[in-house]
Amino acid sequence: MSVNKPNTLQDFAMLKGKRKLCMTTAYDFHSALLAEESDIDAILVGDSAAMVMLGHNNTVQITIEEMILFSKAVARAAKNTIIISDMPFLSYQVSDELAILNAGKLIKESNVNAVKIEGGSEYAGLIKKLVKAGIPVMGHIGLLPQSASLSKGFKRSGQDSKEAEKIIQDAKSIEESGVFSIVLEMVPNEVSKIIMDNTKVPIIGIGSGPNCDGQILVWHDLLGFDEKKRIFLKRYANLRNNITKALKQYKKEVIENDFPKDNNSFYMNKNEYEKLLKKIK
Repeated sequence: MSVNKPNTLQDFAMLKGKRKLCMTTAYDFHSALLAEESDIDAILVGDSAAMVMLGHNNTVQITIEEMILFSKAVARAAKNTIIISDMPFLSYQVSDELAILNAGKLIKESNVNAVKIEGGSEYAGLIKKLVKAGIPVMGHIGLLPQSASLSKGFKRSGQDSKEAEKIIQDAKSIEESGVFSIVLEMVPNEVSKIIMDNTKVPIIGIGSGPNCDGQILVWHDLLGFDEKKRIFLKRYANLRNNITKALKQYKKEVIENDFPKDNNSFYMNKNEYEKLLKKIK
């Protein structure tokens, strides 16, 4: 099925209620190129790069400089796709002034379209300032990986009525502050439905059921690089097995002198080779 993808953040926002939006993460040139060629609606350069690209145990380790590096690579490849970059841990929590400087640096140096900030009503004031400064913001509520990894862990959010009510209030608060979209992570179906029905901006779910306006999955999860089982995931390929199979075959052929063959090699001009032999003798 061929569906026109949004060209601008305004196009993205206006698709709410018209069709589902599809996002994925990307962290390098080739993954972004493939995402663009596949007509993915938007790419998130996630701070999940801390784990899937840099090998950390959580997202808090990644720096603004590293996020810029990954974002630059993605932007070079996906020139016709909306790109949003995560604001990493401590790049926006210290002060509003530092947050504006870091967000501006991320957009200016990386050539991405927007930034994403984790947090609800406590960041409503900051979001308003960023938007006023001309920096588009995607919100992120529900499970917040940057803080969850340091406190309760990666657990479902909104399971009880009090927590669910807080998430609903957070959605309304950051929407009023000017976000163009909101990522909703690990929230029950009932809560995501209430939020989607009571907001005018697209709600992009991850582990929050089918009631959202769109979905996002981490590149390495949907393509099967990771063997960990998570209830909200669907693997659309098993690249881990395919890659290890290819590498093992490569090693076998090298050891058995079956690679490279003549057709994988090239030779000198015969006259030049004879000249070389005379010189070295």
